[in-house]
Amino acid sequence: MRTLVAARNGGHFTGLVLRSQSLMEISLNQIRTAQEIIYRSLLPSPLYEHPLLSEELGLRAFIKHENHLPTGAFKVRGGLNFMHHFAVERTHRGVITATRGNHGLSVALAAKLHDVPATIVVPFGNNPEKNAAMKALGARLVEYGKDFDEARIEVERLAREDHLRYIHSANEPLLINGVGTYALEIIETMQARGEQVNAIFVPIGMGSGLCGVITAFRALSPETKIYGVQAEGAPSYFLSWKAGKAVETEQAQTFADGVATRCPSPLLLDIILPGVDEVVLVSDEEIKDAIRRLWRTTHNLAEGAGAAATAATIQRREQLRGQTVVNVMSGGNLDTETLRQILC
Repeated sequence: MRTLVAARNGGHFTGLVLRSQSLMEISLNQIRTAQEIIYRSLLPSPLYEHPLLSEELGLRAFIKHENHLPTGAFKVRGGLNFMHHFAVERTHRGVITATRGNHGLSVALAAKLHDVPATIVVPFGNNPEKNAAMKALGARLVEYGKDFDEARIEVERLAREDHLRYIHSANEPLLINGVGTYALEIIETMQARGEQVNAIFVPIGMGSGLCGVITAFRALSPETKIYGVQAEGAPSYFLSWKAGKAVETEQAQTFADGVATRCPSPLLLDIILPGVDEVVLVSDEEIKDAIRRLWRTTHNLAEGAGAAATAATIQRREQLRGQTVVNVMSGGNLDTETLRQILC
């Protein structure tokens, strides 16, 4: 499978053909196929309405608890789907990726299950507990660069040098179809209860989760409003949504490492720009407040990205009053020191 690699056409290089091919591989049917693969290794995550949270916000607040999955985050779904196919083809010596944590945990776990060597590149100063967890799963950990995007450049070099399959955290249809299974679970659960989701809020890191939600909801629940959420200090997708094209930022300044990206994916923007109703920005203080509120009202620990959806719902609660709203708690991998600072 090839994504976002330039193809020669009449003497000119273009990525449009391959982007189009990749988009065709992302669909509701492929999400259903991924569901069959993923459920061999994990169970659906819970979708709960939390009465105290609902009461405080003046709406019906449902949380999709991806923090309950084996790696503590939604990314494991994509890793399991990808690695199932890679293990069959086995075209490279192993796999390699760049991460701030949750994507790397996903790749490390799935690679271990399939006995595939995995190399994970993280920026210096990355969450030490996520680093330790990836190493505990058997991955080779490499530290490089000041942020995710610099780590990603080093991955490209090592992939060529060591003949490793680079698993981009976004530009892989198998990952997007895999993580899209949580969106399908939300729809199936709510429809089985005879209930309609008025709005869903999804944090945006590189955008795979949001793309999975758009793909499933636009097919099965098109009336649901879909909101992407970014941190104010890392607004690349917000700026891209406003401009209608990819906009990079020079920095990604937020403690919420799961949404700290500077360079949006052109492939995923092809899904996000026409598919999302709005991209919402929240401050780090709003995210921290949401972490504290979620702990108090649901007794669940959310990492920064995992609380971003609830932070946006709190911000928009007046316009959402009385509605049924789903917040995706995308992960719960908050390190001890950051937790101490937030709670104290």
